[in-house]
Amino acid sequence: MMETGNVMIQEQLLSPGADELAAFLRRHTQKRDCLVRVAGLAEVTYHGRATSTVDRGSCPLLLKRDGSVRVHSPKGVESMNWQQRTDDLSAFVEDGQCVLIASRWSWNEVVRMVFLEAALALAFALTEEAGFVLAGSEPGLQGALTRNPNPIGPGLHTLKRESLVDSGGIDLYAQGQQLRYVGVEVRRGRALQDEVSPLGQSVASVQRTVGNAVVREILAAPSITAPAPLQLGTRNFESCGVRTLALPEPKALQPSLFGEGW
Repeated sequence: MMETGNVMIQEQLLSPGADELAAFLRRHTQKRDCLVRVAGLAEVTYHGRATSTVDRGSCPLLLKRDGSVRVHSPKGVESMNWQQRTDDLSAFVEDGQCVLIASRWSWNEVVRMVFLEAALALAFALTEEAGFVLAGSEPGLQGALTRNPNPIGPGLHTLKRESLVDSGGIDLYAQGQQLRYVGVEVRRGRALQDEVSPLGQSVASVQRTVGNAVVREILAAPSITAPAPLQLGTRNFESCGVRTLALPEPKALQPSLFGEGW
């Protein structure tokens, strides 16, 4: 083994043959204790909710500890094939070539990768989990306002996040003082004039549900364009400037599907 910083290389193979590569994949996919990368020429097929084929080409493979599979191309950021929550990974030799099959039973999905010529197989352990926070996204703002709607107005308490109504959905559904219902639309960036009209549809849908109760509609955004306040006023809607919110509470890492400690 070789350790560099927080990365420990467990095994490395250069130009492995089919038998050697299959044994390598079995060894490390059974343990579920490391990240596996294989680079070389391969063919990939997928069957499940759709069907796809990747002809012979350079296809870097990434296998994560939870069984997630990603097959990349030499260019671009998107995967050509990927599969999450893989239930079974198997590697064997067929017609002199190493074959890896990743199966997901709940959707009856199968990714089959045939390694025609492997240049590198690498297994390494990442010894330190990284935290991830995406600041400023609309879901993040929705979550922060759901936990603490006070930046919108005093006395609010959240009833539901992303409430479905006839016209679509309301980002935040709350109730305020004097039992008035409040629908809040959240925008990460500057709100435009044409984003006011959907608020009227949301109010009408909520009003049909709550009867004679008073319904307020608020557009929460860092700022709004100049024509938007006039249109908000003519419809008796309100706006609220929301610029800085507390970061979301840290969430526990998703448990592995392969048991404790993987």
